[in-house]
Amino acid sequence: MTEEELRQLGLALLNSPAEAIAYSDREGIIRFWNAGAERVFGFTADEAIGQSLDIIIPERQRPRHWEGYDEVMKSGVSRYGSGDLLSVPATRKDGSRISVEFTIVPLKDASGAMLGMAAVMRDVSARFEELKTLRRQAAGR
Repeated sequence: MTEEELRQLGLALLNSPAEAIAYSDREGIIRFWNAGAERVFGFTADEAIGQSLDIIIPERQRPRHWEGYDEVMKSGVSRYGSGDLLSVPATRKDGSRISVEFTIVPLKDASGAMLGMAAVMRDVSARFEELKTLRRQAAGR
């Protein structure tokens, strides 16, 4: 693969509506928001960029989220940085709650210090609801 093909592939992946991709800086301010993030969360890139990640984090989860986020920014280490899926609730622009699965991609400078973090996310609400229904049926409810 040539360098140009690799660059084009990267741009195609970043701009695809198939997966929601967001990048936030050390302070948790959104700096990149792709078409997939617009589709999943309902915020346009213009609305999301420059805002805190709080726009998609349910209020009850914020303290725990920021504790983990700050620790990753300080240490440069995350237990989710090697492709493990994390499942969490999220909030859409209209206030509705969804379930998302995501992986993170840490971005570091040449010295290894954290610059920020990208998240590749997918709305799994339908699958989550199906599983809840099946569990209730299996329990005889």
